[in-house]
Amino acid sequence: MSTALEVKNLTKNYGSFQAVKGISFSVAENEIFALIGPNGAGKSTTLRMIATLLEPTSGRVTVGGLDVSKDAEKIREIISYLPEEAGAYKNLRGIEYLRFMAALFSDNPKKQREYVERGRAFSNLGRRINDKISTYSKGMGRKLLLARTVMCLPKLAILDEPTSGLDIVNAREIRQIIRTLVKEEEMTILLSSHNMLEIEYLSDRVGIVADGKIHEIGTATELKKKYDAENLEEVFVKATQ
Repeated sequence: MSTALEVKNLTKNYGSFQAVKGISFSVAENEIFALIGPNGAGKSTTLRMIATLLEPTSGRVTVGGLDVSKDAEKIREIISYLPEEAGAYKNLRGIEYLRFMAALFSDNPKKQREYVERGRAFSNLGRRINDKISTYSKGMGRKLLLARTVMCLPKLAILDEPTSGLDIVNAREIRQIIRTLVKEEEMTILLSSHNMLEIEYLSDRVGIVADGKIHEIGTATELKKKYDAENLEEVFVKATQ
């Protein structure tokens, strides 16, 4: 199986503070790989470097064989990124927002229409897609943002806390969308989440991050067996002590 993402000895310094301390991992094509850890562990900083939004202090990241430090523009054409704190333009209607974002993804009118129709389907908002975003619940807004992120069918989708703050029903819908993207669209997903049950349900492999380092990588089953643990929360505690 081909490698979609390769991260080697990645570091990020903010002055004298080192947020990421030599992280290494790889993600295969059509895989869901999850980074788990507490706030301040370095997960979001790592995702932003992979998404070409932050320049690494040292180390190497390649996406589809392209180097983030040398080929950032080309990488942006094949990835899409959903930050935890992402928001949409409240004065626009849902469909208008998708059209606006489609125009940023491509200057080809035919492709733009394809993206919008795909985004409409992924959002699963029905007639509410024509309503103003200001009238959306948090769950509806998050589904719209996820649809925007994946409607161009990126080779790698980077999702930072995709279900953060959502109720059970909306979180479940988003997890189902993510699984569908991998199964039917052969997308590769790199995600971060605090929800260990969600990670166990979604991910093919997990990387445990604490204090800017990866402490373990494996499937949920492998890690639970290795640490004689009932769940990933218990694995995390034992692996990072």
